Amino acid sequence: MASIFAKKPLAVLLGEASSTGHGTLKRTLGAGNLVALGVGAIIGAGLFVRTAAAAAQASGPGVTLAFIVAAIGCVFAGLCYAEFAAMIPIAGSAYTYAYTTMGEFVAWVIGWALIMEYALGAATVSIAWSEYLNKLLEVFGTSIPYNLSHSPFEHAVVNGVTQHGFINLPALLVIVALSLLLVKGTQESAIFNAVVVVLKVAIVLVFIAVGWQFINPANHTPYLIPADQAPIGPHSYSDWNKHGWGGILGGAAIVFFAFIGFDAVSTAAQEAKNPKRDMPIGILGSLAICTVLYILFGHVLTGVASWREFADPALGGEASVAYAIRAHMPGYGWLATAVTVGILLGFTSVILVMLMGQSRVFFSMAKDGLMPKAFSELHPRFNTPYKSNLMLMVFVGLFAAFVPGSLAGDLTSFGTLLAFVLVSIGIWIMRRSDPAQPRPFRAPLSSPSFPLVPILGAGICLLLIFALDAFTLKVAFGWMFLGFIVYFLYGRNNSKLQQGIVVVPTEMDEEAFIKPDSRNL
Repeated sequence: MASIFAKKPLAVLLGEASSTGHGTLKRTLGAGNLVALGVGAIIGAGLFVRTAAAAAQASGPGVTLAFIVAAIGCVFAGLCYAEFAAMIPIAGSAYTYAYTTMGEFVAWVIGWALIMEYALGAATVSIAWSEYLNKLLEVFGTSIPYNLSHSPFEHAVVNGVTQHGFINLPALLVIVALSLLLVKGTQESAIFNAVVVVLKVAIVLVFIAVGWQFINPANHTPYLIPADQAPIGPHSYSDWNKHGWGGILGGAAIVFFAFIGFDAVSTAAQEAKNPKRDMPIGILGSLAICTVLYILFGHVLTGVASWREFADPALGGEASVAYAIRAHMPGYGWLATAVTVGILLGFTSVILVMLMGQSRVFFSMAKDGLMPKAFSELHPRFNTPYKSNLMLMVFVGLFAAFVPGSLAGDLTSFGTLLAFVLVSIGIWIMRRSDPAQPRPFRAPLSSPSFPLVPILGAGICLLLIFALDAFTLKVAFGWMFLGFIVYFLYGRNNSKLQQGIVVVPTEMDEEAFIKPDSRNL
């Protein structure tokens, strides 16, 4: 059996990327589709929920700087993703890139970590989707019964009566609907996503434009939380990452959740019409658009209402934007309802892209033998990994229906940051190991002797990992340990590379078995 750090030959990946026969994904996405895919995945709960939370807990009005710090880390990682995606336009994203640069075990670690970002993220967002659907229905004087919109592990006192959850039916139904849409086809999913993106971006722009008129400059003074700030509500500001410039870093770790998703564009590389040109545009274009919107949104929100108001637990999260509108923007109550609609739309597109991203990662892992073969089987008519989509529909749907969303915490951020770190390192390794390989897009300042962008990408994302709270880190490392067990019990024994087998696809999708290059073992 080969080393657990055996690498998948680059020639095999490039062969898979150029394959057009049966068993390959259809190339239907253009640059515009990919940008919309990125914006669809990025703008969601993070913008509407995390902005006020970061301001109240760590950054104050400096949350705009926290967005910039988080964006800088994402830009460096995004440049590395863009180079990989243009050079190796194949499904699997960070998992695939690690397989050919750092070996199978590291690839497994990334693939397992991405479950926290995509599958767990989709389930968590679907639970929040259910909560906001009820908020919207309450505007019209109705709501879904508590027992049909909450987990069996949840209860609450409603009108003096203790209510117990039974099933979160809306969360389950949105997972089922979007999974079936993904089974139908990537192009249909992309069209639906594009419509949703236009609507939710329009709502964000309206809030920025209208809210700008109500900014109170006094709310932006001081711009950073002072070191001697007294506790407000449940929040204390004595720790290094809760005030001043340290608070900017702490806030960046919180708002980083709002940037999760641009990497999901790379999971669709095998479905891009012209990946060499379109993948960098999709990844960096969506990241640039969202960064500008985030900075403006944070500036307006902390200008309309003081960050101290958001320190109230009832205001520093889900209700923050609606509260700011109703309390400080008289005459614009309708905008608070529109924001709720925007949040629902944001959640919908995020769930769609997360489910798509997870199915494509599983598709690549199954092709390599690290996951059951069913995850790589394509629909005979729609050419989508339908069994992967349907199995995810079941597992993610069960989580959404019966598990409280609070269990997920910041695990999605951990999984994403870890992938960013390893992708950034992978670019430097690839520049050293395959310097002559054609690169349609090259990350700047990333030469083998001067890998500035990869070092900054990995370094900033590592800092953000350690800025996460201790409980999140403990749970994340526990999840990774479980992944190690699964790899050694299943993945290593079924890996095609470990068995001395790699698949070289042709236009007829015939399987030719060759021994991997001994240099990669």
